[in-house]
Amino acid sequence: MDEKDMGTDLAKVLISKDEIDAKLAELAERIDADYRGEDVLIVGVLKGAVMVMADLARTLHTPVTMDWMAVSSYGMGTKSSGVVRILKDLDTDISGKHVLIVEDIIDSGLTLSWLLSNLRSRGPASLEICALLRKPDAAKVDIDVKYVGFDIPNEFVVGYGLDFAEKYRNLPFVGTLAPHVYGG
Repeated sequence: MDEKDMGTDLAKVLISKDEIDAKLAELAERIDADYRGEDVLIVGVLKGAVMVMADLARTLHTPVTMDWMAVSSYGMGTKSSGVVRILKDLDTDISGKHVLIVEDIIDSGLTLSWLLSNLRSRGPASLEICALLRKPDAAKVDIDVKYVGFDIPNEFVVGYGLDFAEKYRNLPFVGTLAPHVYGG
């Protein structure tokens, strides 16, 4: 799927595939340097992190194992409440392991804050975050993110794993939708 396939649904491309690829290579270089000689467990948060995690993992030279979590943050309407349920937990015991959480986007940070607390309680040797996107203006909690790809405006974005009504995840870029798509 590309820009032409979206027709009038696409408002604009915010970050191109080439920019994403270059940023993932840069992040991978930093991660490789920081974890040299260590085994790392990368943990993707489903569903959005699938693209980021797959491409990042292929770019890394550090040996990694992978696991996935699915969490649901629910509240009134479309806003996260910070109340979290684990839908799919890790299959791996992270005690004593170097764990790198891979996220597609950090919005309010409420769900990620809960996830960090939950994972810290499991005794990892280290716990860090890598996020392709971060919306500083949307943050409700302060989270230390070691590896950030792009800081973006507080706009609703799709593509590269991010969806609207489960569509647009397979776009190779990050873009914004035209208002007629979401009733804006």
